[in-house]
Amino acid sequence: MRRLLVGWRGDPRIWRRGIVLAVLALLLALVMLVHSHVPNAIGNLGSLTETFLPWLGLLIPVLLVLGLIRRSATALIAVVLPAVVWLNLFGGLLTDKTGGGGDLMVATHNVNADNPDPSATARDVASSGADLLALEELPASAVPVYEKALASTYRYHAVVGTVGLWSKYPMSGVKAVDIRLGWERAMRATVTTPKGPLAVYVAHMPSVRVKMEAGFTARQRDKSADALGEAIADETLKRVVLLGDLNGTMNDRALNAVTSQLRSTQGAAGSGFGFSWPAAFPMARIDQIMVKGVEPTSSWTLPRTNSDHLPVAARVKLDTSS
Repeated sequence: MRRLLVGWRGDPRIWRRGIVLAVLALLLALVMLVHSHVPNAIGNLGSLTETFLPWLGLLIPVLLVLGLIRRSATALIAVVLPAVVWLNLFGGLLTDKTGGGGDLMVATHNVNADNPDPSATARDVASSGADLLALEELPASAVPVYEKALASTYRYHAVVGTVGLWSKYPMSGVKAVDIRLGWERAMRATVTTPKGPLAVYVAHMPSVRVKMEAGFTARQRDKSADALGEAIADETLKRVVLLGDLNGTMNDRALNAVTSQLRSTQGAAGSGFGFSWPAAFPMARIDQIMVKGVEPTSSWTLPRTNSDHLPVAARVKLDTSS
């Protein structure tokens, strides 16, 4: 560091050098600051930017080092702006907000339709101690395997299409939720907990793809998110939990119909970003636990299974009267 700073004093060019770096820093800050206005008209560029928005922060130390190498005071001052914007957006996720207590532990996992060992995956997630467990991407041929592996832990369960819910408490009112796909990938059930009824939604939004010729293709996902948001808006119970693979992050505007109504347990009571996909090197949290009418007390990712997603879990307080 000392070597990089040698020769700065008395050099008037430190203000003239690094103009390009300063402009890049300002553009980076602008993208993060107005990300909601990046248009989706071309390749859903806005949603793609919002999906990986936290990772833009990696460009800040790069610009900082380049500014030091160029011995540019202008560039170094400019880098402060994207740093401040990034901290304003994500600084709260850097602190540990996990707490103790909670009436109920919930978990969700996209188990991967091509999972080579469904039984082992089922045992792994059941060992977490979750009272409610949602599974997504269940192929019909593997459902009996999951049912058998989870039977000793969960007395109640229901499978609708390719999603399922396993519960230690009685379930009723199980029904499919129409997310405008033409087949069933979402469900709703009432779980009778010791603290009263809880509406539980399990959903698996359509997949998105990044294609060279089409950009970030997410039209069907966006339609399904709107439909899920409408179903949640019509919910009559005050306490709601949504578990599932939404194929989108909390920053993605396409999920506004859902995220505007519910809180992320990771954002409210987690530690860090809680990235869940891909399991080998998690880069985004697309597996979500979201709540309304209950209080998150902790949220975290579970150890890797044979799936390409990490399971995620949370503890929530159902009795919020005190």
